Amino acid sequence: MGQRPAASGHRVRPLTKDDLEAVVAIDRADSGSGRRRFFEKRLAAVHENPDDFVHVGVMDGDALCGFAIAHVLRGEFGREGAIAVLDALAVDPAKRNRGIGQVLVKELDAHLQRAGVRLLHSQIDWRRHDLARFFAAAGFSLAPRMALERSVAAPLHEVVEEV
Repeated sequence: MGQRPAASGHRVRPLTKDDLEAVVAIDRADSGSGRRRFFEKRLAAVHENPDDFVHVGVMDGDALCGFAIAHVLRGEFGREGAIAVLDALAVDPAKRNRGIGQVLVKELDAHLQRAGVRLLHSQIDWRRHDLARFFAAAGFSLAPRMALERSVAAPLHEVVEEV
């Protein structure tokens, strides 16, 4: 996958390790916190295991203005076909409302379809209404499952039955 123009007039290209600073800056501007270590690991994994990831960046001139990274999972819990988990998607807040997010989702879709992926999953903080609106506009809907979590520091009080 090389650089190519997108319908929005922006160029689309794969992310590289050299994009780390721009990715971290966009993520920090978008989320309010930097996840440098996460992106260092993710960009390294993207290039070490290219069949397991889809990664795209959108360029505005010579500057990265948005990116998306999805992790492909094959045969999750015995299911046939692959699914992907959207690890990160962000657009520079100064460049929003210009179709860049749509370009990222369309590029992900195209690459994921070629990789045999049937579903794209993601999670968001339910208080991020702006993100919920974006994902709804991009065709995401609530998944038919319940997300569960528990503290691993809390002791189990009863015997857990095997599944």
